[in-house]
Amino acid sequence: MGSEDSATGVVLATLVIYKIVLIGIGIWAARFNKNESDFFLGGRGLGPWVAGLSYAASTSSAWVLLGFSGFVYAYGVSALWMVPGIWLGYVGVWLWFGRRLRTETETEGHVTASDFLAAKAGPAWKPAISMLAGFLVLFTFVFYIAAQFGAAAIAFESQFALSRTESVLIGAAVILIYGLLGGFWAVSLTDTLQGAIMALIAVLVPALAVIAAGGPAGIVETLSVTMPPEYLDPFGGRAGFAFLGFALGIAAIGLGALGQPHLLARLMAVKDEASRRRGFIVAMSWGVIVFVGMGCMALAGRALLPDVADGEALFYQLTAQLLPAVLAGIVIAAILSAVMSTVDSLLVAASAAAAHDLKIVKLLKGREVLVSRSVMVAICVLAVILTLSVPATIFNRVLFSWAALGAAFGPVIIARVMGLEPKGWAIFAAILAGFFTTVVFYIFGQMDAASLSGLPQTLANWAAIPGDPFERIVPWIAPLVLLFAVRQPSRADQTETTP
Repeated sequence: MGSEDSATGVVLATLVIYKIVLIGIGIWAARFNKNESDFFLGGRGLGPWVAGLSYAASTSSAWVLLGFSGFVYAYGVSALWMVPGIWLGYVGVWLWFGRRLRTETETEGHVTASDFLAAKAGPAWKPAISMLAGFLVLFTFVFYIAAQFGAAAIAFESQFALSRTESVLIGAAVILIYGLLGGFWAVSLTDTLQGAIMALIAVLVPALAVIAAGGPAGIVETLSVTMPPEYLDPFGGRAGFAFLGFALGIAAIGLGALGQPHLLARLMAVKDEASRRRGFIVAMSWGVIVFVGMGCMALAGRALLPDVADGEALFYQLTAQLLPAVLAGIVIAAILSAVMSTVDSLLVAASAAAAHDLKIVKLLKGREVLVSRSVMVAICVLAVILTLSVPATIFNRVLFSWAALGAAFGPVIIARVMGLEPKGWAIFAAILAGFFTTVVFYIFGQMDAASLSGLPQTLANWAAIPGDPFERIVPWIAPLVLLFAVRQPSRADQTETTP
């Protein structure tokens, strides 16, 4: 009992120190916020390390340490098909979108991704597209933020025996303080710190787990005896259409990155082309280190702890088993911070959507930063209320927002980066089609066996494929077809070369 109290004390002390550092960063960054662009894009001054690490931490954060490792723990080697898709998402955003997105948004003074979406839509449709995009971002991210507050609350409850209300309020207060003071700069710097710590953890814990499990050969030998054959099979025991659907479905998670406002903001905020190229190397290196590390840890963990009820708790259990109490406490504190800090980029993006895209900043001309901060407070308060009042199952159902926003915004950005300028009504329709098709397939995918029994056999088979390939892939088809069919190539874009 004394050892547990000691470990809890270490976790608490580490968390307090870490949160003081975050608030200090917010106070320091506050002096750079002179206008709306400073608050939401950090004055477009991000260097390669801050841009790359903050992007990586924002796109994956604690999810890769807990969720991805739990997924591999449950499904085995076949779950690793997710990784190439995620890495391709990094490549798509940084190398394909990067140059056009950074250059145009700087030249035209765009503040949000919605500005880029609507830039060439014409005066009749531009305001409508911006408002629609802003509303979708705000709607999905408020629930997403609430879901992250809920996840953080569960972690804090289990570690410190705090009530749910206390856990949510403490976490929300710290995030709001440094986000409110420092805006995008503070969020990017804290995410950089978080990303660096996660990379260190993703080397340390997996290395210890692999060694404890007898090395790669020992892991394979143990799993060959204790697990069914499909666990070590790259195809997961699936064949044909079932395997293709599974592999494409989980790999297509990377598609969502192409339409996430909080990720695209990093490309809009990077200071120059050299920083963008180096930032890609930083982000990609992080992605390789962390995903490879967590994949190895999951397989080693299955060999060491074959009966973990919840795979997402594997990281905590291995840390407690493999590390001394003091070091384990520090690592757990870092992960709790990562869970709680996941929300900061979402909060800034949601605030930008409300304040800029929905034109709330127009209410007080010349006081844009004050309005933006007020909007951030309102969104945070709303998310806290939702966290404490709406059942957690509701939050689980809205976490499809990654796929929904990807399908809504990604096709439009692809068309624009390729030098096509679709008509305004086509952009508006494509956003709606991508978003609501994802919603339809999500609902379809939640049907139980009894509900599916009344469907034609082909549709029932489609809905039963693991990996959600239709929710993540099909919603892209109609928007892309529409945008490429109704396009207006501009001379400037036809002569522009985009790497």
